[in-house]
Amino acid sequence: MFPLTLTLWAIISLSFTFCSGWGLDPEVLLAQESPQAQSFSPAVSLASLSHSEFAKLAHPFFPNHSVRIKKSQFCDETVNTYTGYIDIEARHIFFYFFESRNNPATDDVIFWTNGGPGCSSSLGLFMELGPCRVSGSNSTVFHPESWNTNANVFFVDQPIGVGFSYADYGEFVGTTEDAAKDIAVFISLFFENFSEFKGRPFHMSGESYGGRYLPLFASAVYDQNARLIAAGLTPINLQSVMIGNGMTDSFKMILSYYDMACTPASVKPVVNIGPCVAMKATVSRCEKWMKTSCEEKYDAINCGAAVNFCRSTYSIPFRATGLNVYDISKPCEGGPSDLCYPQTRVIRDYLDNPSVRATIGVDSHLTKNFTSCSADVGRAFGATQDVLHPTADYVASLLERGVRVLIYVGTYDWICNHVGNERWTMALDWSGKNEFSSTALRDWIVGGKSAGKTRSAKGFTFATITGAGHMVPYDKPKESLELIQRWISGKDL
Repeated sequence: MFPLTLTLWAIISLSFTFCSGWGLDPEVLLAQESPQAQSFSPAVSLASLSHSEFAKLAHPFFPNHSVRIKKSQFCDETVNTYTGYIDIEARHIFFYFFESRNNPATDDVIFWTNGGPGCSSSLGLFMELGPCRVSGSNSTVFHPESWNTNANVFFVDQPIGVGFSYADYGEFVGTTEDAAKDIAVFISLFFENFSEFKGRPFHMSGESYGGRYLPLFASAVYDQNARLIAAGLTPINLQSVMIGNGMTDSFKMILSYYDMACTPASVKPVVNIGPCVAMKATVSRCEKWMKTSCEEKYDAINCGAAVNFCRSTYSIPFRATGLNVYDISKPCEGGPSDLCYPQTRVIRDYLDNPSVRATIGVDSHLTKNFTSCSADVGRAFGATQDVLHPTADYVASLLERGVRVLIYVGTYDWICNHVGNERWTMALDWSGKNEFSSTALRDWIVGGKSAGKTRSAKGFTFATITGAGHMVPYDKPKESLELIQRWISGKDL
């Protein structure tokens, strides 16, 4: 959520890069394949957790990781709620966990992350798909279309430095590959300690920069499974990945900004004719420049230059309109820190309330005002040009291994729009490409009316949500819930 006005343009303007391997160190993991790991049994159950103190969970297979978790009854009084930290030595990742309103003992589990890079998943929780909406600095209201209607849902503030997540010595994660390591271990650690969820269908979801995060996160979970099995542990039942308005291929997305601003791809053209003519004249040049310097052979300096020129050419005329980059149908509202949505200010006030922090167990030394999106994390990812590494090939690899993938997009979003997302899904090189790309778009129906367009083949689905912006669950909560419920149940849209 809300990623790219704050951080993408800083990320893609820097001119050096490095990437570390996202897989967990095989030597470390194999060293843990022991009778001790195989005979481990959890010391606590969710039902036994305290409201006042954290329980600390560990596992010999993951010697550098542990979890602190407590009951934190807030937001949704109809279900059990838990909060805590994933502790990775001197680094600490905050999370929320809400049980299903339906049947937590049998319902699927969903992981959710917001984007940025650097934006807190509390925005997704309190503004989009969570079980409550914040109404004041000390109050919430019940949200009937929450995704925990039929699923157990995690919201994770990741990577380090986002929301209430922090490092003891102030360091930040700067690549999605590094962030994936911690997420994969946390997921296994949770399922190993709370056996009631072992083997449960698991879905990884998020939006915006989640288009970069999730394909790598899910791949790390999938590849880790082989090592878990070898150690006598239960693999994660990874069923699907769900990406909303994602930045999966930044090069195709940048080119799509012309379509969104100067053609009726969503609404009537919003930029004047003169600038649109100038923009159109650069489309072919930008496509070739980014292809040769970024895709065919990655050159950090030339790729950075190409992206800087092209995104400026397309973004400056659009921004001059004053429209909301997350919803092209309306003006941007609020101050610079409100991300075009004054509601984010209310969420910040709520999470700055000392009683709320005490209830959810925020570490007491964290006294700074809550920040929706961390500029420091954005700069750390910018220094590595993280966004300039498309993750479409990870999506293809997951599909080839039987992991279903849903790409859903609100039609009014500009920053991670449906045009760019449809282009990369149609171009994706995988065994189902011909069937997917030859399938015509059709309506998908909610309440007897079209909710958008969709196409599917062999576990891969692209869907638009008509009239929604960047935050589909915020703009179209009924359609969003219907979409997710059909997806996790395996039904056709």
